[in-house]
Amino acid sequence: MQLGMIGLGRMGSNMTKRLEERGHELKTYDPQVDSTAATLEELRDQLSAPRTFWMMVPAGAITEQTFQTLIAIAEAGDVIVDGGNSNFHDSQRRYAEAKERGVNFVDAGVSGGVWGLANGYCLMVGGDDDAVAQVEPVFRDLAPEDGYAHVGASGAGHFTKMVHNGIEYGLMQAYAEGFAVMEKSEFGLDLHEIAGIWRYGSVVRSWLLDLLHSAFEEEGTHLEKIRGYVEDSGEGRWTIAEAIAEDVPVPVITAALFARFASREDESFAAKVNAALRNQFGGHAVKAAAVKEAE
Repeated sequence: MQLGMIGLGRMGSNMTKRLEERGHELKTYDPQVDSTAATLEELRDQLSAPRTFWMMVPAGAITEQTFQTLIAIAEAGDVIVDGGNSNFHDSQRRYAEAKERGVNFVDAGVSGGVWGLANGYCLMVGGDDDAVAQVEPVFRDLAPEDGYAHVGASGAGHFTKMVHNGIEYGLMQAYAEGFAVMEKSEFGLDLHEIAGIWRYGSVVRSWLLDLLHSAFEEEGTHLEKIRGYVEDSGEGRWTIAEAIAEDVPVPVITAALFARFASREDESFAAKVNAALRNQFGGHAVKAAAVKEAE
């Protein structure tokens, strides 16, 4: 089928290649790289009605701007797919706005990262049945076998992907803490070797463990070249916010998010308070802060 791919970053370009390899006709738009279209209007004109536009751009202002342009130029019966990590509330709003103009909107949670070109992408899709059916040939060819589902109504795709990423935070933090304990132990453990054997037969084996094993192989057992600074792209925060709204306890995901916050502090004021209090009530020694040289 025909598809207009908007955004040719690492994900969008690989998805385009995967679809072209499976016989789909792709038209593309990205102002930063060579594309078949120089504008969204030109992209529209390169596609036959009813058209399918796939937005693969960063969540937030760029997605909103792209969406507003698309609903202004799209025609009734066209489908707009948002494959980025948008907040599901925004997806529900965009669905309603598109519906008013006779345009269909589908939210697609996408997981697979840079490995998706070869391995396929797990797809969690939300939207009306007829709109999803129009795009389903693309969904099935992007995903590996049994890796795609129409999970529910508008917003359900991005909601499911949000929770997926919240779970990812917890899994990553558990690996991080366990390997930190082993790295500090008295045994001089070979963490690369341990990550390797845990991939076979262990109850903690997973694709994340495969990736950690690769990281040790590429960066060294102590990851000397990597700074321990961990960003978050928002989905963990949204998961926790929804859990609070639904009175669902999510202590592991919450702790994992806060650990990411802590990783960004060169000097933790909270740790200073802890150290000062221990010194005050118990006379425990404190370490002097490093003195900065005058500029």
